[in-house]
Amino acid sequence: MRDEGFMALVDKFYSTDNGRIANGVLVASYSSFGVPGQQWYAGISAIVMLALLWAWAAALRRSSGWQVPRGVPLFSAAVILALFCFASTNTYKTFFWPASSVSHTFPPVLAAATTIPALLANSRRGRACAIASACVVGAIMGTLSEETSVVALTLLALAMLLARRLFPAGRLAFVRAWCASAAGGIVLGTAVLFTSPGSQNRRAHNHAGSMFAPESLVASLRGYAHILLTFATNWQYLGAITVGALIGVVARRADGGIPRPDHRAFLVLGFGVLALLFSGYVCTVITHPVFGSSVSTSNRLWNDYLFLLLLLLAGAGGLLGNLLVRRYRRVTRPMAVTAAVLCTGVTVALAMSLHDLGSDMQARSKAWDSQDRLMRSKAAAGATVLPYKPLVISKMTEPFGNKNKRAWPAACVATYYHVSEITDESRGT
Repeated sequence: MRDEGFMALVDKFYSTDNGRIANGVLVASYSSFGVPGQQWYAGISAIVMLALLWAWAAALRRSSGWQVPRGVPLFSAAVILALFCFASTNTYKTFFWPASSVSHTFPPVLAAATTIPALLANSRRGRACAIASACVVGAIMGTLSEETSVVALTLLALAMLLARRLFPAGRLAFVRAWCASAAGGIVLGTAVLFTSPGSQNRRAHNHAGSMFAPESLVASLRGYAHILLTFATNWQYLGAITVGALIGVVARRADGGIPRPDHRAFLVLGFGVLALLFSGYVCTVITHPVFGSSVSTSNRLWNDYLFLLLLLLAGAGGLLGNLLVRRYRRVTRPMAVTAAVLCTGVTVALAMSLHDLGSDMQARSKAWDSQDRLMRSKAAAGATVLPYKPLVISKMTEPFGNKNKRAWPAACVATYYHVSEITDESRGT
């Protein structure tokens, strides 16, 4: 991959692999730097996602007219991002593996950030720019992640249906135009992806038509139930409720009074849960032909709708915090301090859980560098068959794994080193 040109790799995505043009652009962006690009992607993407979430939180605050202490938007964005990236059954695949992050971790954050221009639009020109940008980003989304596109389309459809009950009459036309533009962009991008040679190849290879078979739909439902159970038993996601409670406790109206949410807040939460359940199941259905029964354990596939779950939990926490501060106004400061301490405690627990992964990554990187130098030197000396020792981390696919039932990882490594074949050094073959 390192030796392929930027446009050649993008074309490979479109023509051969999966049809995801925007996905190919991002992959080519870090792959063009070789190994350092792979190493630095996680850190750079974390900074970008944090900046987007911070800007989104600030836009939501400004749009609502509420006042919160300085630093709360950034703190809240950081906690949600930490939960999203690190409170996982396999953090390496969710965050540190660039190929997964590009497809399933970054897209949901980008989708949320797409609403920033709409939240800040106060003029005719601003609204026109927001509508145009929604279409452009929607088209990019359609060629970046099918699963995030499903979640976004579900939410957009609900927003259009409920617009009259959620938004003032003066904003209805703009909201509907924005939702239609964003949905149209996603549909356009998805059409480009769906008709691409790469997508057709992938569907044919994985028998994608089988996803609508009754047995596949039932198996997807069982897998999705397992995923929801995993969500429900992950105590770290309580951090999203806690950070929402912090916002609910400290938020004030422009006149200094405590906001009083109306029926719209509960309507958004209720239909948000329905959108989560529906879109999550659809995402499971469309990935089942590729992953089979492992769809219920391949946690990186969940991020496209997990992000929505975290936002819903934060929203529920916000309502809880608001209820508490309206009932117990005299202890506002202790409640805010308690919520902040709990948020910090969850993030500290996340950091501690990553200690062993950090050691494993460091050990593997040293072993990989050593083996890489040896294989390059042998290939340069004219060797056509090289011994390779699998360096497995976090259940990542390696050559000769799963009793060597998958031939493509070994073929990829051989292509990377420009040799005809690699052999399993760990087995002496």
